[in-house]
Formats: sequence, structure tokens, C-alpha cells
Amino acid sequence: MQYNSFNTQPTFFQKLRNFDYILLICILLLGLISALSMYSTDGGQILFHSKSHISKFLIFFTMMIFMSFFNIKFWHYFAYFFYIVVLFFLVWASLYGIKASGSQRWINLYFINLQPSELMKIAIIVCLAKYYHRIQLNKVNSFQVMFVALVILILPIMLVITQPDLGTSILIALSGLVVIWLAGINIKYFVYSFIALLISMPFAIAFLQPYQKLRILTFLNPDRDPLGAGYQIIQSKIAVGSGGLTGKGFLKGTQSYLEFLPEKHTDFIFTLFAEEHGFLGSLVLLLIYIIIIYRVLRIGAISRSYFAKLFCYGYGSAIFFYVTVNMSMVLGLLPIVGSPLPIMSYGGSSMLATMIGFAIVMSAKINHKQLIA
Repeated sequence: MQYNSFNTQPTFFQKLRNFDYILLICILLLGLISALSMYSTDGGQILFHSKSHISKFLIFFTMMIFMSFFNIKFWHYFAYFFYIVVLFFLVWASLYGIKASGSQRWINLYFINLQPSELMKIAIIVCLAKYYHRIQLNKVNSFQVMFVALVILILPIMLVITQPDLGTSILIALSGLVVIWLAGINIKYFVYSFIALLISMPFAIAFLQPYQKLRILTFLNPDRDPLGAGYQIIQSKIAVGSGGLTGKGFLKGTQSYLEFLPEKHTDFIFTLFAEEHGFLGSLVLLLIYIIIIYRVLRIGAISRSYFAKLFCYGYGSAIFFYVTVNMSMVLGLLPIVGSPLPIMSYGGSSMLATMIGFAIVMSAKINHKQLIA
């Protein structure tokens, strides 16, 4: 299978052979588990959430397979355009977007209520991967290079914060910072930034929205308002703990079925899963995510293109952040933030962004021997 040169393209059958089928199987397994979990949130019936989630998974998974055949040069060429379009959507959402639960984060595209901040999680990685693709290592720490990278990163973060959506802005920041760090920036800048962050935290809290301050206080002491702000996290920990070693069984989660757990189909889907399938089931789910992250990082390791390497390493790290933050949140280890569990949580925008990310990763695998000038 010879297509090492820049101009030689793999054939269709070579592309099929180059698919990472272990990664595909893990994505399908997550899709199956998420479909069963969504079926459980609907009380053991095929209702709105389960119908919508399953249909979106099938549509976006098919889209992911189709987009995987795009050459990795395509993603590199349109990286800045992708970022600018999503940035425009963020501005549009802030000005004219749909308001819900005190936030203005969505754009009505008729076939989907798009949340641009979810797409920005991918766009920021793609954009920074292209930006650092041609920058020599000895210039990475120059003021000009760092300034441009920070502008690319800070613009969407500020827009997302104003929606307001602090949780998603933090995840976007983490995704972008990982790419900047992987590009070779001196570790001392991260140390200085971390120290500055710690010093400024008491002042930054003053600018938080009242509900954001309440979330922090609830995280520190959920029992201060057990029937109000602390209710969700208290019920979440009860549900996870009641699952025990093997769980209560499929469709037998009492916390979920007796409606003690609100919003169980979105960010708290892991709570429902842990109650029904217990510690062992949760370990299996975690193992699937670990395999996915490993396969994504491995594809980055074998890719000859520096752009593909940076994207895969960045996206693999981002998935780790998403899973860690979501599970830590529902277990009471972190304050409650808007962080869906990839593929498992209900939400079309999150599913779309996740599948676009996997499409780029699969494109990198199919074209892993290809260089980008």
C-alpha cells in the first residue's frame, strides 16, 4: 500500500482498510448504551427523548463515516473558515439566539436548535492545530505567536461566558490550552498563569452570576439547601451509591423512575446508568471511553502530518476532560456545570460536535501517511 508522497491519494478500498474499526466499534457501543439509557429515562418507552437521541445518533454517525473520507488536507484547508463560521454563530446566538433557562445559547436552524459553543469545542482545536502547523519550534514562545494564539482562544471564551455558560467556556479553554501546550510553549507560562488565576479568583467570583455563585456554595456544602440548589447533587450521589456493585437492574432505578433525579437525560445520564448497572457497569462504560481516548491518541502518534498530530492529541485530551468533568460533577467532586457526557447525554449539538471530531480523527487515520505542506 504505497501512497507516501504528498500528491498520491489512497484508493477507496485502501481508505476502507485504514479505518480504525476498534474506534468505530467503541463509538457504536456507546451509541447502543446511550440509546438504552435514554429509553430508560423515558420510563421504558420509546418517547420523545429516546426517539430524538437515537435518530440523531444514527444521522450523525452516518455523517461521520461520510466525512471521514475527506482528505486530512481538507480539514487543514478549511480550519480557519470553520472557526470563523462558528465564531459568527456565537455572536448571532448572543444577539438573536433562543433564550431558555436564563441563557441565550441556541440558534434555530429549523431542523435543529444549534448550540454553537459545542461546535467551538472542535473548532478551537482545529484552528490552533492549523495555526501551529507551520510555526517553527524556536518561534512558538515568541510574543507575537503567543498573542495571536491567545486572541484565537479568548474571543470565543468571552462570547460563551456572556451567554452565560461558564462550564462550556472552561472546557473550550482547556481544549485550546492543551493544543498550545502540545505545540511546545514553555511550561513556565502555564505556571505563571496558574498563580495569577489563584490570586485573581477572589476578584473573579465577584463577576459571576448569582446562580454560578450558588453552584459553588452548593458544591462546598450541598446540605445548606437540600430542597433547593443542593437537591440535584444530593439525589445524584444517592442514586450512584444505591447502585452498589452490580446495580439495581435495567429499568429498575428507583431514584430515576420515582422522579427524584431531575434532568437525568442530559448532564446527569451517568447517574441513571450507575444506579441501574452499578460499579461494574460504570467501569465498563469508563473502559470504553479509555479505549476511545487511547485510539485517538494512537492515531495522532502514527500520523505524519503535524496538523493531524496536534488535532488528535488535542481532541483525545478534550474527550478526557469532558468525561472527567461530567463524572466528577455528578459525583459531587466538582461544581455543577454544563458538561454533557460525550454521546451518552441527550443533545443534538453535542452529538454533532462529537461526531465531527471523530470524523477528523478518522480522516487522520485514513491519511496517516500523508504530509501537509
